[in-house]
Amino acid sequence: MNDSLLKKIHSPEDLKNLTELELNQLAAEARARIIEVMSVNGGHLGSNLGSVELTIALHKVFESPQDKFIWDVSHQTYTHKLLTGRQEKFHQIRQFKGLCGFCHPKESPHDHFYAGHAGTALSLALGVAKNRDLTKRQEYVIPIIGDATLTCGMSLEALNNISRSLQRFIVILNDNEMSISENVGAITHILSRILSNPLTNKLHQEIDSLVSKIPSYGTSLAKQGHRITESLKNLVSPAAFFEHYGLSYIGPIDGHDIQKMIDVFEGLKDSQWPVIVHVLTKKGQGMDEAIKNPVSYHGARPFSIDTGKFLPVVSAKPTFPKIFGAHMLKLAERDPSLVCVTPAMSAGSCLDDFMKKFPDRCIDVGIAESHAITFAGGIAYGKKMKVVASIYATFLQRAFDNLFHDVCLQELPVVFAIDRAGISGPDGSTHHGIYDISFLNAMPNMIISQPRNGHVLKELLESSFHWGRPAAIRYPNMATEDSDAPIQQRQLGQGEILSEGEDLLIISLGHMNNTALQVRDRLLPMGIKATIMDPVFIKPLDSELLYRLLMNHTKIVTLEEHSVTAGMGAIINNFLMQNGFNHVQVLNLGVPETFLDQGSHADLINEIGLTPDKITQRITHHFSLQKSSLASIA
Repeated sequence: MNDSLLKKIHSPEDLKNLTELELNQLAAEARARIIEVMSVNGGHLGSNLGSVELTIALHKVFESPQDKFIWDVSHQTYTHKLLTGRQEKFHQIRQFKGLCGFCHPKESPHDHFYAGHAGTALSLALGVAKNRDLTKRQEYVIPIIGDATLTCGMSLEALNNISRSLQRFIVILNDNEMSISENVGAITHILSRILSNPLTNKLHQEIDSLVSKIPSYGTSLAKQGHRITESLKNLVSPAAFFEHYGLSYIGPIDGHDIQKMIDVFEGLKDSQWPVIVHVLTKKGQGMDEAIKNPVSYHGARPFSIDTGKFLPVVSAKPTFPKIFGAHMLKLAERDPSLVCVTPAMSAGSCLDDFMKKFPDRCIDVGIAESHAITFAGGIAYGKKMKVVASIYATFLQRAFDNLFHDVCLQELPVVFAIDRAGISGPDGSTHHGIYDISFLNAMPNMIISQPRNGHVLKELLESSFHWGRPAAIRYPNMATEDSDAPIQQRQLGQGEILSEGEDLLIISLGHMNNTALQVRDRLLPMGIKATIMDPVFIKPLDSELLYRLLMNHTKIVTLEEHSVTAGMGAIINNFLMQNGFNHVQVLNLGVPETFLDQGSHADLINEIGLTPDKITQRITHHFSLQKSSLASIA
């Protein structure tokens, strides 16, 4: 790949004097570099290939970081990273100690906010603009949003607060989904240029002002002219929608034509009112496979750079989400009362087959987590339907009030299938699902469970419909064991003993039971025999089993892939205090109170000390267990 031009770009200043031809060469090199690195690392491919020219045009016209680019979700910022001094580390994107796949303020002054959840950019940008105006600064504030952003209620709330007098505020709508029908396409572009061109808008306002001054008839004539203009816009563009919110609409324009975007952005610099620029881009631009399969190549896994085809998956084991999706379809086939709701996560949660076969009973509501949870509560009203809300752990926290107010308080039996519970690896700090136990535990009558393998997941899923209460089943996105053994009814609040010992009790949650069993094996040569308990249910706890175990165990370790300050360990600690087990020594192991960055699951687990070897060392040190040499666990 000839990347000589890209290598010369160390900051946005280096592209200010490039010609149109050179800017297009830079776009080609940036796109090739993204494809090259994503073929190895995986990552958000389609959206980044679609936003290359847009990003270059923005950096060509505006002065980042003085001018504030505020990216919604920010999974489309790979070109932005290449242009802002991070190309030498770009091959390490989404890797341990490498670059984050999203905006990361500690990485660069050109990144102003951590951003991994949709719908935040407009609100943040309005706040930044208010800060700018109060402190008498003059920079441009430029939120870059996607068409999916507008399905978020928070974005509409922000639109509702845009003042028509707001200046130097330019919203970029990167539309990579909406299309314009061929039979009206030409008319749309013509009228868009006439009615939404900055010069035309300015002329219209000047004429409006002049006509309105005509004695007796001026105001009436001006209003009629305005209505005619708005009627034309209503026919062919979304202009009226945005202009009701105080934004002047420009577009749609070709998001792969760098010079056209530069001309538009330059023309907007002196605008006296807030503007939205509608840019049409294509997901996967420059890579045929990504264009043909936008869903699969949104968050792509490693692929062949020659063919674009995904590389074979190494593990032969199914993942928790795949087991969930397959079993949901099986349940739906035999039970017409089963309904599933998901907020734009049908593919990630492996619900696509369910959705294709039963579209009326598997409902994707878009990026609208709050609505998804309340909507699920409404379906569950009357308790005649079996309702599952399939949602990622990191996105469930966005619907905290809906969980409390619209499901738990109403005592509606919604089952929350909480995907990506645990460390999210390459996605980093905005996506780790390590906080949900804390707020789920605060909900009266909420059931919280976690399966250690795929078979237990299926058992919990089927059993949950019999509990008659809100129930959360949390599981990670990782390979696991499954079996075709008969599905057994899980008794609410009943744990299991996986291994009997006498010196130490390890209470381990979900998939961490595999780690606990490995710790047990490392302790045995030291003469230390550990009991391994899988609680299965974090709420309610198996009090009877715990009482029995605490009669002959005075040393306890809790082990979880969750924030240690407010997860299972904290729940166990409270149980001990409430029941008078003050003599018991406890070691709580989990995710420390910090924001973890990106990296492989193995790298992050090692960094926070949750590998079998490190856990064994911490146990022997904490409890001063010296029955044998620690060298045996090295």
